[in-house]
Amino acid sequence: MGSGNSFKRVILALLGVIVAGAAAAAETCREDMVYLRGPGGEAAFRVEIADTDAERAQGLMHRESLAASAGMLFVYPNPRPVGFWMKNTLIPLDMIFMDATGTVRRIGHEAQPHDERPVMGGSGIQTVLEINGGLARRIGIAEGWEMRHPSVDQDRAAWPCAAG
Repeated sequence: MGSGNSFKRVILALLGVIVAGAAAAAETCREDMVYLRGPGGEAAFRVEIADTDAERAQGLMHRESLAASAGMLFVYPNPRPVGFWMKNTLIPLDMIFMDATGTVRRIGHEAQPHDERPVMGGSGIQTVLEINGGLARRIGIAEGWEMRHPSVDQDRAAWPCAAG
């Protein structure tokens, strides 16, 4: 297959992420979906949840691919300092670190496979969304964007879930 076809597939996948995000405002929260919004627009990702020590330790290790509209959401019971590494991770990832309100506080862009240097999110982090490396920049996700997901305490959420 030519590189032109690969480029077209990437563009179509990105458009799907952005279009899916546009529908987010009308939906209630779902455990398997993360919605992000900011001045540049909205995005949606189908996620796997890692909310136990074992699931967080495993993360996306040994995965050979990740769909453009997919990710993994790491959920901690309380805000804390968080850092990730890429040991045994086969694909580049963006790491989106969010506080207890679901607000993006830091993005680790394009962490490289097998890199054991920690990517630090800072203190007060409660959730981390891992997506394909480079996707955050392509979509325009930045610090200050807000996440909507049921893992965020709805009384504190910057972008609360819609009523059922």
